Amino acid sequence: SKSKLRANAIKHGYRSGFEHTVSDQLKENKIKFEYEKDKFKYLPKIRTYNPDFYIPETDIYIEAKGEFTTADRVKMVLVQQQHKGLDIRMVFMNAKNKIYKGSKTTYADWCDKHDYKWANGTIPADWLKK
Repeated sequence: SKSKLRANAIKHGYRSGFEHTVSDQLKENKIKFEYEKDKFKYLPKIRTYNPDFYIPETDIYIEAKGEFTTADRVKMVLVQQQHKGLDIRMVFMNAKNKIYKGSKTTYADWCDKHDYKWANGTIPADWLKK
C-alpha cells in the first residue's frame, strides 16, 4: 500500500517511496551520491530549493517525482532562471502523467518545453558516468 511504502521510505531517510527506489538504483550501480545535500535560494519570496540527489561524478542534480504539482513546476522555472549553471534533471515515476486533469500536457512535455532533461522510471546510465 501507499502508506506502507511511504513509512518504509521515511524509515530509510527518504521523503517518498519513489526517492527510496531511485536511491536503490544508484546504490545497485555503485554510484556515489548525496541526498538533499545542497540548498539553493530563489525568489520572489525567498525560498529554498533542496534537490533530491547530487551525483558528484557527473555534477548533476536529480529530482525524483511521483507527483509534479503546479507549485513544483513554478519552483523549477524560478530555480532554472536564477541558477543558470545547475544541471537539474527530472526522473518521474510516470512521465506520461498529465500536469493537471484534462490537460494534454504530460510531465515529459512540460520538461521538453522548459528545457529540463527527464527520464521515466529510472535514471539513464549515461547520466551517472562521465
